[in-house]
Amino acid sequence: MGKIIVDNISVTYKEKNKSYQALKDVSFTIQDGEFVSIIGPSGCGKSTFLSVLEGILPQTEGHIYINDKEVKGTGTDRGVVFQSYSLFPWLSAKNNIVFGVHQKNKKLSKEELERIADEYLEKVNLTDFAEKYPCQLSGGQQQRVAIARALAMDTDILLMDEPFGAIDPKNRIALQEELLRLWEGDADGKGSVDGKKKTVVFVTHDIDEAIFLSDRIVMMASNPGHVFKEISVPFVRPRVREELFKNPAYSNLRNELVSLFYRDVAEKIGNEEVVL
Repeated sequence: MGKIIVDNISVTYKEKNKSYQALKDVSFTIQDGEFVSIIGPSGCGKSTFLSVLEGILPQTEGHIYINDKEVKGTGTDRGVVFQSYSLFPWLSAKNNIVFGVHQKNKKLSKEELERIADEYLEKVNLTDFAEKYPCQLSGGQQQRVAIARALAMDTDILLMDEPFGAIDPKNRIALQEELLRLWEGDADGKGSVDGKKKTVVFVTHDIDEAIFLSDRIVMMASNPGHVFKEISVPFVRPRVREELFKNPAYSNLRNELVSLFYRDVAEKIGNEEVVL
């Protein structure tokens, strides 16, 4: 299970005689199996919030609960993909995945760990790079290994911070599709859905990506970072990208999100709608 309750989270950084509030009174609930994207301008605290949810950054005020248990630190119930690649440089691509899966399930044999690693390298189209070290991979390839590792750990909760930002458009689309397939429970890639969805918290600056992937979008604003608005995504699943983009309701939702995203600009030009 992966229900997350965020209760009045605030984060204040202090340096010498100065302080800066990155988050203020952030509250919302993410249901078990829900896919929620967090969007907002740079500096609104998206990555800070994800670090608190992961357990590597303590909040100044408030509480976070996962399945009614308060988060007090990191845990193997949460798979994480950072903006940076976060691979162990002394391990091959395959062994980076093996290491992650082993931390989640120490009872698996070496053969099973390697089988899982090979399976997920294939999912991100990196089978031929299994024995390469991070320094021998491009930035996008390193990120695909990090994504494969998080997915292979098969946690109930996935925390993803701009996971596709460094990846070329073709692979980005493929990984979005793969993420949705795995989220929906199609574990073997053959349509045998097990009915168990992961809970995904997905930080992105890409509005189209947020709409395509999400059940709900949380828009954050800055100075300090706070929840500005929560918007449900009404489109039924499975979503076909080409059909979705032609839907007038998609254009309306996108324009609404763009207007919210750039509301400060809209105010300066007389509250007219901003359309990109």
